[in-house]
Amino acid sequence: MSEKTEKSERAYEKVVQYIKDEVWCGSLKRGERLPPERELAESLGVSRNSVRETIRTLSMLGFISSTQGAGNFVTCDFEKNVGESLRMMLALGETNYLQISQMRCALECETAWLAAERILPKQTARLQELVELMRQKPDAEKASRYDLEFHRLLCEASGNRLIKALFSAMMATVEDFISTMYRRISQNEEQMEKLHAAHGQLAQALAAHDHSAAAHALMAHFETVDASIKEEMLR
Repeated sequence: MSEKTEKSERAYEKVVQYIKDEVWCGSLKRGERLPPERELAESLGVSRNSVRETIRTLSMLGFISSTQGAGNFVTCDFEKNVGESLRMMLALGETNYLQISQMRCALECETAWLAAERILPKQTARLQELVELMRQKPDAEKASRYDLEFHRLLCEASGNRLIKALFSAMMATVEDFISTMYRRISQNEEQMEKLHAAHGQLAQALAAHDHSAAAHALMAHFETVDASIKEEMLR
């Protein structure tokens, strides 16, 4: 590693550490503006270009937002941060769609358990409507959108903001994959019926506030999805 690269990394670490320290001590809160780049560079003893590059990197990760003429603001966009990390892990081969599906299963089982307690009548009605729409739509692409809305609504019904944020982060990464998987499953009548049945059973269980039945239906849903993923991996 060259001396120039080492200095650049140390400058980056200085800027990041400054922001972290200011957040932890309460001097910087979400939505508040960072000091001007020139001021940061002078106080930290780094170049203005190093500050600018660090801010750009943090912006890409969702920690900072930049507005032309207004400055840089603390945002802590959790969904963007996790979504970018997942996307990078996929690109580097550090994870795959089967592992993401397994993580979704674990997350959504707890989601279903919470939703069984907290779901509102209008939410159960919409879930049941979405089940029928999925069954009626011969167009797999449109049906997959109803599928996605079904799971988004399930997360909302849980009343847990962190679960909703995690789900949204994953969906931003694998939405195209979900559409592809849905089209693939739709070509297998038996698998498609299992998927429809699982959605229907989940909607009914939530309407009845039955925790165990909701979790069981969700497990059946992901068994079908994972089976299709494994089939594709073996090709």
